[in-house]
Amino acid sequence: MAEYQDLEVTVADYIATITMNRPQAMNALNSNVIAELEAAVTELGANNDVRVIVITGAGKAFVAGADIKQMNSLELQDFRTFIANGQKAMYAIDLCEKPVIAAINGFALGGGCELALACDFRVASEKAKFGFPEVNLGLFPGFGGTQRAPRFIGRGYASEMTFTGEMIDAAEALRVGLVNHVYPADELMDSVMKIAKTIASKAPIAVARSKTAIKMAGDTTLEAGLAFERESMSMVFPTKDRAEGMDAFINKRKAEFKGE
Repeated sequence: MAEYQDLEVTVADYIATITMNRPQAMNALNSNVIAELEAAVTELGANNDVRVIVITGAGKAFVAGADIKQMNSLELQDFRTFIANGQKAMYAIDLCEKPVIAAINGFALGGGCELALACDFRVASEKAKFGFPEVNLGLFPGFGGTQRAPRFIGRGYASEMTFTGEMIDAAEALRVGLVNHVYPADELMDSVMKIAKTIASKAPIAVARSKTAIKMAGDTTLEAGLAFERESMSMVFPTKDRAEGMDAFINKRKAEFKGE
């Protein structure tokens, strides 16, 4: 496994944990963090010992946004590259066939909120805060926030968050569907790991194909989505895991899936 400067990456029991590890900067996304995040997600996505990826943050923040000091020093062309690389890193999560869970331990602002939205679903600490404060800087969300937020919380609420730049707390994030669950801070990671272990115990190929099919639901017509679902089911049916799962069900035993 590659070594990272600003990330801590661990793998255990088929679960990879990526910890954004710049606590002195509230885990702000600079060029190096963005590059490392894309590399880590890509590497873990290709690792057969990984079935689920969890992303969280060290210290008080999940990710408190992009690195404003670095952004402020950029010329226009370098800024365009910075934004493109940020979008590319977030899209790597979409392309990864492994489920990616955001375990939001604190501030998820700007690029941090966009990173959370790029994950397959989000679980938050009661201390978590969410927002798109970019309008306070003369900017707006550029790592995919204007595209993903409306798909999860609706155009109206996404617009209000983006236009006002105001933060919302974890309870409000749960109410509007931005997160699936909210837990006390000291229970967050145990709760997320319980979910991750459940997913990791299922048939990996079926989980991967279902992730791709679900992603397509927001990007294509119902007719095209159903066709993709049908073909994906036909790809999963001949697998050894499907045979194992059905045999285990019929014989009332626990299935042992191998990703084959």
